Amino acid sequence: MKSSKSLFLSVALLCIALLGAALYLQIVEEMMPCPLCIIQRYIFVAIAIICIIFAFLPPGSAKLGAGLGVLAALGGIATAGWHLWVQAHPGTSCGIDPLETSLNTVPTANMFPLLFKADGLCANPYPFLGLSIPQWSLIWFAIIAILLARRVFKRG
Repeated sequence: MKSSKSLFLSVALLCIALLGAALYLQIVEEMMPCPLCIIQRYIFVAIAIICIIFAFLPPGSAKLGAGLGVLAALGGIATAGWHLWVQAHPGTSCGIDPLETSLNTVPTANMFPLLFKADGLCANPYPFLGLSIPQWSLIWFAIIAILLARRVFKRG
């Protein structure tokens, strides 16, 4: 099924592009990522890895790969939703707390600090093109979930 391979590679490329956009916002626009932003980045990486792996596995495994991608995207939706809830309730914090400390000690945070080191506060809305960063993440996770769910429920 060539269409499954192109779907997986397209979703992986989309996730990588979104990570690139996150780095642009961090480096150029100086929008520092919070712990929930970092968790969302990990989920985008997980989706990209799942899609790349299943793009090169036999076509019979496409439904499994798409299903795993959907589950990861649903985790991203939940994380972005929680992030939006934190932003709507300024008294709630995920800033300098055990979540940030534990995320910053994960080996990938030490190997790739630019991508996985949490330095910001979750309550900062950081608007971009009219929406906050977690709103954009929620939209993209939903799009990814829909694209991959279509493959899960496709016959054949």
